[in-house]
Amino acid sequence: MSNNLIVDKLEGVKARFVEVGELLTKPDVLSDMERYIRLNKEYKDLQPIIEAYENYKLTLTNISSTKELLATEKDEEMREMAKAELEELSSKLPEMEEEIKLLLIPADPEDEKNAVMEIRAGTGGDEASIFAGDLFRMYVKFFEQKGWKHEVNSYSEGTAGGYKEIVLSVSGDGVYGILKYESGVHRVQRVPQTETQGRIHTSAASVVVLPEADEFDVEIKNEDIRKDTYCSSGPGGQSVNTTYSAIRLTHIPTGIVVTCQDEKSQIKNYDKALKELRTRLYNLEYQKYLDEVSHKRKTMVSTGDRSAKIRTYNYPQGRMTDHRINLTMYNLPSILDGNIQEIIDKLQMAENAERLKESNI
Repeated sequence: MSNNLIVDKLEGVKARFVEVGELLTKPDVLSDMERYIRLNKEYKDLQPIIEAYENYKLTLTNISSTKELLATEKDEEMREMAKAELEELSSKLPEMEEEIKLLLIPADPEDEKNAVMEIRAGTGGDEASIFAGDLFRMYVKFFEQKGWKHEVNSYSEGTAGGYKEIVLSVSGDGVYGILKYESGVHRVQRVPQTETQGRIHTSAASVVVLPEADEFDVEIKNEDIRKDTYCSSGPGGQSVNTTYSAIRLTHIPTGIVVTCQDEKSQIKNYDKALKELRTRLYNLEYQKYLDEVSHKRKTMVSTGDRSAKIRTYNYPQGRMTDHRINLTMYNLPSILDGNIQEIIDKLQMAENAERLKESNI
């Protein structure tokens, strides 16, 4: 893309930035909370593009003035200084243009949302449940590194440890945009604790990450929900199995069922279950978007197919392989200790490269 085309495109973005800034001060927008939140988010999203544009425009201006100086300056020492400056400024342009191209790719509007994560044991019996527990521990350590908060909504423990299934809510900055790359089937190759002959077994657990819907995304009618209460199970003190604090919500039109038993209060469990139900309903529509994306281009984000194997953790070799980008790393203990940001960074780079191809920017 030429300098002029980039400037023209960015001028249009700047005009929208100014327009949104003015709209945010209007009384009719301030009185409409849903519209105000949407416009405020758009304003914040445009800010990095405008900052990059101002830097780019300043560099172009400096290049132009340096060229003018070279055309008129007779002093050889001044000309040498101007040539060096021109070379330095010109060398910055390609990197700045690449940054702008990435910023101009339309962001997934879900990326800034919180997330609901579901980890479920797959093939492998008790060993799969133990592995699901290992994945849960890995993610919790990753959340701690990021400064994110998480809450367990519901879980079912495995008979030999770990979890048959665990569902949690994760909140923080840009949670879904980072965690979405974890959706898919995770496979482990190791000698199970239950194996007496030292043979390596392969087990699997599936991870599903959904963008958490907020109140404005989905409207749920009270008459469409059936609420059941039951006694909690598992650790939780004296109230467990004695009070009907656990909640099961069934969305009658779709048949979606969510449960929450983590809180001792029925009201708190209901609120958390309703939030998860809203998210699962919202994702029925979001799934259509993911399917559409996968038809257009190769994507690093799983479209929800539980047979989509994305990663293998091989204990004997200390190896992790991400099959989407053919990435192999030999630091498995560190990865299982929550150090997965490098993997996600490489997946994001691959995703951006695919999106650049698609966008023709």
